[in-house]
Amino acid sequence: MSAPLPELDIADRWRLLLGEAGTGSLGVAGAQAFAMDRALAWLYGRDDDGGGLAPEDRLDRGGGLGASPLSVPEWINEIHTLFPKETIERLERDAIERYGIDDVVTNPEVLARATPNVALLQAVLRTKHLMNPAVLAMARDLVAQVVRQLMEKMATRVEQAFNGRRQPQRTAARGPASQFAARETLRRNLRHYDAASGRLVVREPRFRVDSRRVMTPWQVLMLVDQSGSMVPSVIHAAVTAACLCGLPGIKTHLIAFDTEVVDLTGHTGDPVELLLNVQLGGGTCIGTAVGYAADLIEVPRRAIVVIVSDFYEGMDPQVLVGHVRALTAQGTTVLGLAALDERADPVYDRELAGRLVEAGAHVGAMTPGQLAGWLAEKLG
Repeated sequence: MSAPLPELDIADRWRLLLGEAGTGSLGVAGAQAFAMDRALAWLYGRDDDGGGLAPEDRLDRGGGLGASPLSVPEWINEIHTLFPKETIERLERDAIERYGIDDVVTNPEVLARATPNVALLQAVLRTKHLMNPAVLAMARDLVAQVVRQLMEKMATRVEQAFNGRRQPQRTAARGPASQFAARETLRRNLRHYDAASGRLVVREPRFRVDSRRVMTPWQVLMLVDQSGSMVPSVIHAAVTAACLCGLPGIKTHLIAFDTEVVDLTGHTGDPVELLLNVQLGGGTCIGTAVGYAADLIEVPRRAIVVIVSDFYEGMDPQVLVGHVRALTAQGTTVLGLAALDERADPVYDRELAGRLVEAGAHVGAMTPGQLAGWLAEKLG
């Protein structure tokens, strides 16, 4: 989890509220407040009468610090370090919907200069339908870079969690001399010890049998809500599914849903292609997705259904509850995740989540690393 944002004192809060009007009476803002003010002015200063000038050319707070103008990618990166999540969402929404600032994902020059990060990846996923083929090709490279970074982190966690379970040491009556099990042979043949001669007669030699790490086959079905608010979860679910699909003994499905269900299992091994095929937005019909997954289950007691959603159901909730109850009754494990990003900040319909728990599901908020550990425990 990221470090908590520093608290602002009362004076800085008033400076942010009053803007330039408060400079005379309140003095110069602290570094944190100045950076916040600069980021807010970059966006909302567009409401001022700037005579047609670009905001960076007409926003002069008189601080005299000589800070260079922010580019769109720099502004996005800045607000992600300065503000809490709710404020970031509001700023990004206003930038696109109120001021039409979408060149971060539609301008090739801007994309070429952009530093790949999850925030930009989210912006790409939200606006890829606006891109022409040339820009989309550049965006694909950006997506690939960010996914590669996430995969490297996630693969390590998965490898640590999924080390299988070691079988007890086994021995056999025959084997190569290099596998001779002296201690087990001695233990088994002690009853043949001849006290008179002081000799041990070996009648039952034992040889070690290689103990390989094994995992009983399991089926993991990840159902991911692709509504706009779930973008971080979609990204991390795609990366997690890609890591799981590389493990022996696990058959991984990835299913995206809004009002429709899209089976993306064929792209599980290619998270870049998978993400670019996701269509964000629309309503939410969780029950339909769970019903679809139920039909894919091969061995109920060897299956885990993971529902990644905020659980704000758009259809009759009783359909979802009924599907979950039927799955758990047949021995299938159902896990409901309220979040699947690095922060795992839980925002979800707690009333419906409670009904799912009563139906036999496990519901909580986990980071990708925690999910890997949880699955490893259940699959072990």
